[in-house]
Amino acid sequence: MLLGENSVHETYYEILSVKEDASYEEIRNRYRSALLRSHPDKINTSRCSSDEKFLKIQKAWEVLSDAELRVVYDNDLRSSRQDGITADEISVEDMSVEIAGEGEVMEIFYQCRCGDYFSVDSSELETMGFAFLRDGDCVKVRRLGAFVASVVLPCGSCSLKTRVWVDSDMKIPLQDDQL
Repeated sequence: MLLGENSVHETYYEILSVKEDASYEEIRNRYRSALLRSHPDKINTSRCSSDEKFLKIQKAWEVLSDAELRVVYDNDLRSSRQDGITADEISVEDMSVEIAGEGEVMEIFYQCRCGDYFSVDSSELETMGFAFLRDGDCVKVRRLGAFVASVVLPCGSCSLKTRVWVDSDMKIPLQDDQL
């Protein structure tokens, strides 16, 4: 499931019929129960629909049972629910990077129509499951998990927001004065 693509999709929590703050044990018990109820060999419905439901349950378990993937998924879920219409949808590769001080914190930004910026620093994004590595004349952005994710950033001055899409491995070129 790609978050942000369509808000009508079931969440992994809904697929397993658990609350979003459910413990690992609760998720595991619901997964086992859902698996038994939907296993293609156990039910008498059309093979195609039972296989699809079974695969959804498997994917939900794969993500929610892994602590790191669950944190990333939860962040994506929160991001997809944020209010407001986004001014733009951009890729992280469209953004600019500024390295502060000794290169520990990187500010990632994109100019808004109003002249101010949509921005976030690398330490905030690291808590959401992104890793940043300086690689010569660019910064590599790595993402936990194999799926595409997005983050909604507000403008520093106006009410506009932008959705920033991050693929599993992307590069942001450094500006000439940062090299």
